[in-house]
Amino acid sequence: MKHVIQTALVALSLTFPASLAKAAEITVAGGCFWCVEADFEKVKGVSEAVSGYTGGTTRNPTYKQVTGGNTGHYEVVEITYDPDTVSRGRLYDLFFRSIDPFDDGGQFCDRGASYRPAIFVDGAAERADAEAAKARAEKALGRAVAVPILDAKRFYEAEDFHQDYYKSTEKTLTRFGYIDRADAYARYREGCRRDQRVRQIWGDDAPFVGG
Repeated sequence: MKHVIQTALVALSLTFPASLAKAAEITVAGGCFWCVEADFEKVKGVSEAVSGYTGGTTRNPTYKQVTGGNTGHYEVVEITYDPDTVSRGRLYDLFFRSIDPFDDGGQFCDRGASYRPAIFVDGAAERADAEAAKARAEKALGRAVAVPILDAKRFYEAEDFHQDYYKSTEKTLTRFGYIDRADAYARYREGCRRDQRVRQIWGDDAPFVGG
């Protein structure tokens, strides 16, 4: 019997890599989730960034419902990472430096409640790390930032259309005609002047400018 159990444990260890066993997650809202996903999937130690919705009361919300208002949900990204490679505090620091932390009415050209910035935390340790990163951002900028730290709620994954939008070769209809989603994303990001505003605030400390 002991041999059977040991064999089963070995099989499980082969099925589930150690990197997955120790993976951790954070959830942040930084305006358009396409942009946040694109930024954080560049970070060493991040294995995945998934666009979705949280913070509200509507169950199984759709993009149309969330951006239309009255759901209470934010556009967010759930970031999965290896804490042995990148710390939670470092990810929060990068987050503050990827947004306009002074704008609580949306982000860049996207306005409304669903585009507001926020950090969602699950437990005291996450909250402490988020608060510390917020304090570091305020010290670096010399003024208060408008990014609340909120208790985590259920995360709803966004529609497949929105996942990895920034690198998708699927075609989508835009005012420029049918183009790759990756091209549409690049044009959208440029048109919203996201990088320009982040550079204006953070200067050389803006880690994702040009992303």
